[in-house]
Amino acid sequence: MFIDTFTDWCGWCKKMDKETFTNSVISEILNSRYYPVKFNAEGKDSITFFGKKFINDGRSGNAHQLAVALLNGQLSYPTVVFLIPQKDGNLQVSQVPGFKQPKDMEVLLNYFADKAYISQKFDDFQKTFQGRIK
Repeated sequence: MFIDTFTDWCGWCKKMDKETFTNSVISEILNSRYYPVKFNAEGKDSITFFGKKFINDGRSGNAHQLAVALLNGQLSYPTVVFLIPQKDGNLQVSQVPGFKQPKDMEVLLNYFADKAYISQKFDDFQKTFQGRIK
């Protein structure tokens, strides 16, 4: 699962929507290899996620409880979150904060989709990655 955490006021989030997520290579990877979710980190709706109910109760400023949980309290936007199922039934949560150009997002998406994180550090993967975006 891929979660794009954003806020309505975040300029970098809007830039990533316009420049990165509209790229045909990025959208193809997201739609074919992930379950992509856009999540407003300041939304007001209650959300049941893996059997637990999360709300926006105002305790963390405007942040939703699910945003606080997914981002480990590091409320920086945009942040993309990768949820990776483990053999024991738990989830590995990997957060990547900040705006990403399409070329950089392509590397990141493939790193997780190819499960390269199991045997390779991201920096090593990035050095040898041959992407479609030039």
